[in-house]
Amino acid sequence: MSLLEQDWSAEKTRVQEVTTKIQTKINGLEEQIGQVQSDVVDIRKHYWDDVTMDMSTPEDAAESIASIKQQAEVLSERERTHRQASAALGKMRRLVQSPYFGRIDFKEKDERASEAIYLGIAAFLDEQKEEYLVYDWRAPISGLYYDFAPGEVAFTTPNGLVAGEMLLKRQFVIRDREIRLMFDTGVTIGDELLKQVLSRSSDAQMKTIVATIQKEQNRIIRNDKAQMLIVQGVAGSGKTSAALQRVAYLLYKHRDQLSSDQMVLFSPNPLFNHYVSTVLPELGEENMQQTTYQAYLEHRLGDRFEVEDSFTQLEYVLTRGLTPQAGEGETLTASAEAERLYQARLSGIRYKSSADYLAVIQAYKLRLERAGMQFNPILFREQEVVSTARLIERFYSYDTAIRLPNRLELMQGWLLEQIEHFAERELEAAWVEDEIELLGSEDYHDAFVRLRKNERGQGATFDDFDQEKILLARMVVKEQLKPIRAAVKQLKFVDMIGLYAQLHQDRKAAAADEDWVHQIAAKPSCWSSICARTLEELAQARLPYEDATPFLYLMEAVCGFQTNGAVRHVIIDEAQDYSPFQLAYLKRLFPRCRMTALGDLNQAIYSHASAYSEMDPIAALYGPEQTEVIRLFRSYRSTREIVEFTRGIVPGGDAIEPFTRAGAKPLVIQASDRESLHSLLAAEIARLLGEGYASIAVIAKTASESRLAHEALEPQLQAPLGLVTKHSPAFESGVLVIPSYLAKGVEFDAVLIYDGSHHQYGHENDRKLFYTACTRAMHELSIFSLGEPCQWITNQSTDTYEFVVGEESEMHS
Repeated sequence: MSLLEQDWSAEKTRVQEVTTKIQTKINGLEEQIGQVQSDVVDIRKHYWDDVTMDMSTPEDAAESIASIKQQAEVLSERERTHRQASAALGKMRRLVQSPYFGRIDFKEKDERASEAIYLGIAAFLDEQKEEYLVYDWRAPISGLYYDFAPGEVAFTTPNGLVAGEMLLKRQFVIRDREIRLMFDTGVTIGDELLKQVLSRSSDAQMKTIVATIQKEQNRIIRNDKAQMLIVQGVAGSGKTSAALQRVAYLLYKHRDQLSSDQMVLFSPNPLFNHYVSTVLPELGEENMQQTTYQAYLEHRLGDRFEVEDSFTQLEYVLTRGLTPQAGEGETLTASAEAERLYQARLSGIRYKSSADYLAVIQAYKLRLERAGMQFNPILFREQEVVSTARLIERFYSYDTAIRLPNRLELMQGWLLEQIEHFAERELEAAWVEDEIELLGSEDYHDAFVRLRKNERGQGATFDDFDQEKILLARMVVKEQLKPIRAAVKQLKFVDMIGLYAQLHQDRKAAAADEDWVHQIAAKPSCWSSICARTLEELAQARLPYEDATPFLYLMEAVCGFQTNGAVRHVIIDEAQDYSPFQLAYLKRLFPRCRMTALGDLNQAIYSHASAYSEMDPIAALYGPEQTEVIRLFRSYRSTREIVEFTRGIVPGGDAIEPFTRAGAKPLVIQASDRESLHSLLAAEIARLLGEGYASIAVIAKTASESRLAHEALEPQLQAPLGLVTKHSPAFESGVLVIPSYLAKGVEFDAVLIYDGSHHQYGHENDRKLFYTACTRAMHELSIFSLGEPCQWITNQSTDTYEFVVGEESEMHS
């Protein structure tokens, strides 16, 4: 729609007026912060000068305490004012350069006049006129901008439904207080603005999308009813961005009941945490807690095991359990026995991540209530304080109606009593006398003071030699037994490794337990191989990734579940990479939370069964009535040409809708040997850098292939070449080499697939990994192939890509 010159003039004038008022507000806040900061420094400097201290009488002491409290409250109030003013200043500084991005003219039903509503990332109130010059994008009325075209509209407020008519919808791009782009639109968000936003270069960190939120994304952001919100979105559909804006919306709407530290984001890897870390601060909100599932496993199990991470497991799967031979990066061979063990591992990964195995663990826990508990004996200086047999006897002496964790709590008290009895018996042991002789004069003095305090003034002195010896012996024994008491309080007398190992040992003892036999009847055919490997790993204090969640679940089922009731909302990104077992555990861990699960089944790259493979397991967590599923089919990240190519890789890809942003077709370049491959890659990188692309990713299949590519390419490039590993703390702009699975959730201006040959991606299991790697590209995609390209390329129409053999690629550059 065309805009009259007077519209431009009026809007330009308004931008200047609004930014001038915002700048005035900024100046006032800066002055206020300076004054408050000076007050805080002054109060701290003279804190005790203004406090009356007199403890001579109870009345004077009470007055002194009141004086201290009053001064502390004054300091606290000044610090709180400083924090609030600083937060407001941060919002105003972001707002002044680009005060708003949208306008709607709304006329409420039965009203004559309409009101112009301007939307920005934060609200701005003209305090003199008591009117909002800018509305927060999260305000109820702002939803009209995202959900409706001009015409009859309605929105919900805390007081009910408000109906009316939208007379105008206008979009802006404002930079440095100047309107760069403005147009009226009859649709939700105009393609012109989206095209401009999407045509920009990628960045090392994700940006907000509040100016370009689409109607389907707005459904995700403002959904406030579902206990479990499942977002199934294709690559580049903006599901993660929408989820982060959702966090900002919930913090805004429920600001009196919800804080950022009550929300947790489970990211696919630590790199991703850095990638999304600026979104909420840009919207004026504090970052929520961010972690990875692996970090939680390490926190809970790292003191017992070397816990394998998902990336190490995936490397094993992708390399078929082997590593490239020296000088032969692409040559992998496997014996029949190695292949058998590899297939057994794959089977074990799938089984141990399934809901069936969760049922096995639950049945095992019920069986342990009757028989089979394992305990570590209580040992001290190679003496058996309490034997394993006695522990088992005591455990099963309790009423069978008492839950396992409660029985262990009773045993804990009993064991501490047994340790006290043992301590009394040890007072005259020879080792005690030896320890006493090693005590220094300071030890004697400290012992005397401590023991006199413990004896509560019962006349303990060192006047009598026998009394002295008893007091010191008691102190020595108590100190030496302290680690054992601590271990008992931590339930370390429960042999959790033995309990988990018992799951993988002889089943004959369970033959009489029909329920238990029924639960393990569906075990894999190669169960004996799975068991042998599990027992071997446990003996080496290593815990494979597929065993980590089952082990943790069993530990908590036996010892008592640790839950976090403070967290009210959990967001799980790349939820297709979580198994039904893992999601069930997370629900148990956060019993009071709502959950948002984001994923794309086409990017389910792990070997275990995904909770997204079908909706039943994930929907069953909260029940169908508490679960809502939103599907996103439109891809905004990549050009139309890239999307038309990548959607042909996966089954059902026809449902993926490309956005109308044109670009070059993906380029498939076949190299005859590895030396030629590296030369062609270097030439393509030089071309892309010459065209001004800020972020270029060379995506290899595995970490080992990434290292090989980095070593070969680095000497050939003029620009710095980074290598991303699972230990990298952050993404950086420039040229990077990265394994395919670490690139998930991130986008780059241009992507170069290091080797998209049939040799590398020839298995069906590689299809989704190849799709994931290709869909990271925003503007250009080049796939290099050492030999014949994989079938995910050749099975497609040749109209969707440009094929070049060997040195012919020089013509492209």
